[in-house]
Amino acid sequence: MIIPSKKTIDIVVFSIIIFAFLAFSIFEVTTSIPYNEVLQRVTTLLGIIFTIYAFFIGIVIFLENNNSSKTIAWLLILFLVPLAGFIFYILFGQNVRKKKTFEKKKSIDFEFLSQTAITQGKILDEIGLFRNDESMVKSRLIKLLLKNSNSAFTVNNVVEVLTNGEPTYSSIIRELESAKKHIHMEYFIIRNDIIGNKIKDILIDKAKEGVEIRFIYDSVGCWKLGKKYINSLKESGAQVYPFYPVIFPVLSRQLNYRNHRKIIVVDGKVGFLGGINIGDEYLGKNAKLGFWRDTHIKIEGEAVYSLQNIFLKDWNFVCDELILDKKYYPKLKYYGEQLIQITSSGPDSDWESILQAYFTMISTAERRIWIATPYLVPDDSILMALKTASLSGIDVRVIIPNKPDHYLVYWASRSYIEELLVAGVKIYTYQKGFIHSKLLLVDGIGASIGTANLDIRSFSINFEVNAFIYDNEVVKRLEDDFLMDISNSKEIKLEEHIKRNMFDKFREALGKLFSPLL
Repeated sequence: MIIPSKKTIDIVVFSIIIFAFLAFSIFEVTTSIPYNEVLQRVTTLLGIIFTIYAFFIGIVIFLENNNSSKTIAWLLILFLVPLAGFIFYILFGQNVRKKKTFEKKKSIDFEFLSQTAITQGKILDEIGLFRNDESMVKSRLIKLLLKNSNSAFTVNNVVEVLTNGEPTYSSIIRELESAKKHIHMEYFIIRNDIIGNKIKDILIDKAKEGVEIRFIYDSVGCWKLGKKYINSLKESGAQVYPFYPVIFPVLSRQLNYRNHRKIIVVDGKVGFLGGINIGDEYLGKNAKLGFWRDTHIKIEGEAVYSLQNIFLKDWNFVCDELILDKKYYPKLKYYGEQLIQITSSGPDSDWESILQAYFTMISTAERRIWIATPYLVPDDSILMALKTASLSGIDVRVIIPNKPDHYLVYWASRSYIEELLVAGVKIYTYQKGFIHSKLLLVDGIGASIGTANLDIRSFSINFEVNAFIYDNEVVKRLEDDFLMDISNSKEIKLEEHIKRNMFDKFREALGKLFSPLL
């Protein structure tokens, strides 16, 4: 069966609308029918067109979506609130994996991977390090990420865990000021505030010194950044580009597919990633949210090559400049033996690689699964994996915020609490401020840290990047932070939670309805 493309439907329907308005104008001028009657007729015509349009959208939703819960949610929203559902679908509805824009990006990424400095020849032999390991988590996860996202397995690394904004920015500033050759930065949110301007001034100074500055910012996350901020960087010689820019007020699906990555690469030797954007709120200066609990990491060693790969592929996407020079992958000294894979995922990926990695970590855990996430909106596979792990006797703990930064996602998160509690999962709400850390810790031997939340948006819609770390020392440090966060949290008890008021239950139900779409 041939399915009419959404673009084709758009062209046909909007052509009819334009024709209707032209007909209305001519009809008004050339006839003696009263204006109000003509307007009423045109309004009726537009109503019919809108109904037909909504009907076709319903057919496309039904035929294109493989996810049944998402299909039902879209159809229900379109039925209950046709106008709002129509606008919401225009913004967020289409399966972006079929868009030619990202197909092009995917093909470029494949070409890029075949020419970069990282070699995979000895990977499978190095996985033999884990053949005698007491857990299958490491070996299975490593092989998975090699297959589903070409994530290089790197050995020569040292990782520094950066807890919260102040130590993170201090470390970033030191490395930026020490840069000799190039600085590559990619962020979802950059604020035109104190820390944002501090970073900008350093980049301007380094550009004037002759350091190559390449800077990618998400055009939606940085909507309020302002042209003056961007232009001052460009005037210093820095190269600055938005990721997948959105032009308002035109309704555009580009609004939906955002680059949520937070990457810094300095001289090809030092890299940063994690949950912290650039803004004063990450220093606890948001009056509403207060203290901001977050986690970032600094990496030195081979894994920085992987971050460089991801950045340069995104760079090619935003400005059509394919950079293959090996100078961006300098020869490295010995740093240590902390084992890391850096994995990216997004609408251009063949597989939902971070989702699959999370599922593997959860389903192969043998003792404990500890999670910190600001947004708990799991898909069916992760939800089942968490409940099954807990029911089988594994210590499953999840820390979420006690206060919302986005209300709809907050209530969507809370809609999953009861069924997780019934399965024995321990859920805690962070009381000290707002927790934004994105951690998955398994059995004391494996950790994921990066930009991906435990939600459907991070798994399949946003462009994300995570580090999967197989080092007992680093995992132990992250576990210590997690236990400290537990001490600053309140456990949700099932017997108390089921007594929550009807208004909260209604908001949760509404959040859950939208959760497949968030």
